[in-house]
Amino acid sequence: MNEHQETIPTHYAVVTIVEADKVGSATSPLGLARTLAVTNASRTPQAGDVIAVRTLTDSATYNMLELPTGRLAKINPGDVVIGVLGRRRALKGFVGDVPKTVNAGDQLHLLSLGGVIGHCTGHHSSLGDAIKVEVIGVVCDEGGRALNIADVALPLRTTLGPTAPIVLIAGTSMNSGKTYAATELIKQATRAGLQVAAGKLSGVACLRDTLNMTDHGAIATASFLDCGLPSTVDVGDLAPVAKTIISRLNECSPDLIVIELGDGLLGGYSVESIFDDLELRAQTAAVIFCASDYVGAWGGIELLRKRGIEIDVISGSVTDSQMGEDYIKNQFGVPAANSKRNGALLFELIQTKVEAAGPQKLVEAGA
Repeated sequence: MNEHQETIPTHYAVVTIVEADKVGSATSPLGLARTLAVTNASRTPQAGDVIAVRTLTDSATYNMLELPTGRLAKINPGDVVIGVLGRRRALKGFVGDVPKTVNAGDQLHLLSLGGVIGHCTGHHSSLGDAIKVEVIGVVCDEGGRALNIADVALPLRTTLGPTAPIVLIAGTSMNSGKTYAATELIKQATRAGLQVAAGKLSGVACLRDTLNMTDHGAIATASFLDCGLPSTVDVGDLAPVAKTIISRLNECSPDLIVIELGDGLLGGYSVESIFDDLELRAQTAAVIFCASDYVGAWGGIELLRKRGIEIDVISGSVTDSQMGEDYIKNQFGVPAANSKRNGALLFELIQTKVEAAGPQKLVEAGA
């Protein structure tokens, strides 16, 4: 048992000291130690609240936890795990919500690799049941106040201001090739002599993608987690989050900012709100769209065209064969490039727009 028997009475609640076996990366903004205080205080749970749980079951298909270092650790039944409450709407993963109440002894589920915890309401057929966990308590400070990753969030911005050229990478759904396109674009731009910053604006909290961006040459990264969000489910308008992240990335004076929009253009993660913001649209130099098939590629083209936005390049698994790449170019009239076979072409197709956007956008933004 990893709970100390010592309890600290306060005028707020009874606080218990817990020694964690593993801490999820979704808590990383707080820089938590493994020895933590938890409270039995009852209040309305909020997305981003940090909680301590004990794992009750195993899973053959989803049994790893990403730590704040980015390393993956095997979850074992009986482990004391620190995660955050949150929501998920993964088409090819778990679906879950923040429970209405959280009390010691309640049973919840591990919803994501990064340690987002909630009440699981469904999952993709390729996965087994989500790991079941028992609540030990809500992680708190010495006074019994619940900790939330929003406590250290960047202040949201309503305007963007001067920015380096932005390339947005969107797609049909998770696993459509967005991260591969983003990291290949970062690598190729870096090899061309550009200083590239990168971010992820939507999805569920996990450090894997931003660490991958760093590995491919990004000089700075940021994500919605830096804005205190365990996921972007039900956020509604993501534009303030986007402007906050992009403004943070501009602090390192990059030549280019590559932004991945996690999940799909349609779905529960508020991705479409990015394309509804006029300032973000005006500051975007190019849009890359990743799809798994022809219908998805056509749908992305038409959905964005209805908003007055033209896709600059189609990528993703639909272009994994030369036939797919040729079909998109010939039938849809949109350039296509496969990031796995020809990352240099992906960068080449947007390079002119990025170069043209640079000084002009900065002048316009500062006018």
